[in-house]
Amino acid sequence: MQKLSLSQSLQQKLSPQQIQFIKLLQIPTAELDTRIEEELEINPALEEGMDEEFDQKDDDSFDDEYDDDFKDRNEDLDIDTYLQNEDYGGYKMQGDGNYGDEDRDMPLATSSSLTDSLMQQFGYLNLTEQQRIIGLQLIGSIEADGYIRRSLQAIVNDLAFSQNVFTDSEEIEEVLHKIQTFDPPGIAARTLQECLLLQLRRKDQSEPYNVLAIRIIEDFFDEFSKKHYDKIQRRLNISDDSLKKVIDIIIKLNPKPGSVEGESDTAQYLTPDFILTNSNGKLELTLNSKNAPELRISRSFADMLDTYDKSSKQNKSLRETVSFVKQKLDAAKWFIDAIKQRQQTLLRTMNAIVQFQYDFFLTGDESKLRPMILKDIATLIDMDVSTVSRVANSKAVQTEFGIYPLKYFFSEGIATDSGEDVSSREVKNILKDLIDAEPKMNPLSDDKLEKILNDRGYNIARRTVAKYREQLNIPVARLRKQL
Repeated sequence: MQKLSLSQSLQQKLSPQQIQFIKLLQIPTAELDTRIEEELEINPALEEGMDEEFDQKDDDSFDDEYDDDFKDRNEDLDIDTYLQNEDYGGYKMQGDGNYGDEDRDMPLATSSSLTDSLMQQFGYLNLTEQQRIIGLQLIGSIEADGYIRRSLQAIVNDLAFSQNVFTDSEEIEEVLHKIQTFDPPGIAARTLQECLLLQLRRKDQSEPYNVLAIRIIEDFFDEFSKKHYDKIQRRLNISDDSLKKVIDIIIKLNPKPGSVEGESDTAQYLTPDFILTNSNGKLELTLNSKNAPELRISRSFADMLDTYDKSSKQNKSLRETVSFVKQKLDAAKWFIDAIKQRQQTLLRTMNAIVQFQYDFFLTGDESKLRPMILKDIATLIDMDVSTVSRVANSKAVQTEFGIYPLKYFFSEGIATDSGEDVSSREVKNILKDLIDAEPKMNPLSDDKLEKILNDRGYNIARRTVAKYREQLNIPVARLRKQL
């Protein structure tokens, strides 16, 4: 037997306007031009240019731009309330690339890829038809870093099934050795050990240190990779000076030979979203001009709607036309509104960051960075943490000391003996300085680094030292050892 029942629930739903604002807020300045161009293409009611009426209005209240009918349809719009809800799948932005006109017009130098270079050298080999097919298969198996990681038996199977060529591992290895003579040295190696040996064997074999380097890589590769230099020295019975010279030869070899060919030389530039200047000790913040596009409603489109409204709407085609025009006008107003809200939200958030980190922006001294998390800024500007997160993501500020991503200023706090909190970035800088100044023959362990930091008044545990060291991409003490 079926039963009827009533249930009451409260849900938050994102309106199309909210989704549009969220998407515009999180994209960086470099992509804003492209987004605006897309909107201009699909909406004939939107035009470039400054609206004279808008220029006379108060920037703090851009709802006044709308006519009464439009405001009535949007009076329940509440940006911060909706931004607290993260359930809006499918509206994430893709890519952080710069699609500005400058990049499209930039002439790019042509360069050959790694495969092109290898194919050119392959053409000079005197091979049989079967060897040529094997060679092409091997070149196609070379990865971007220059290594062949597929087993020879797997390549044998590939040739048999895909090209009906029957061979064995010995014949493939014979062709492989020919390809390994190509430039760059070390190409087509199957392991790091083989890569280093290929490069060493091209060096002058009359030089004793080159011969010794080959022996170390052949017979003591495991000890070398773990930097157990004392074991190598005892087994080979060589002096400290000889070992140092041999190690210097090895560490100058290229562990990724494929990276020297076919890389793009195009420089990647970070476009700042904010510009911060110091005017006689007073910090002045402005938005990048690309964040303030001049957009307006098409007057001809608005006049068209007025004309249609005054005419008889008995005709079905005319009613559809009026509906289309209204839809495009509303979409244009929503877009302009979202752009203005984006500008205000960006400025409010960045102003709060500047005030919070005022001493740093005034001097550029990283030791003056205060511990700061997203919630600190959200509280200052009375917005949701998710809003601050979207602003901080993929945004940057230009200062007199360089361009910094906004994420740079957010860090955890570390307690000191004096009871104050210091930024974890300050601790990382001290940690890096300690490691840079450590004795290279006897690097400082994490335990020793912890003790030094504790002696300086920073209450930090060994596991935190290890975490910060890994975030700085610094290896453990054993791997930092140098002769």
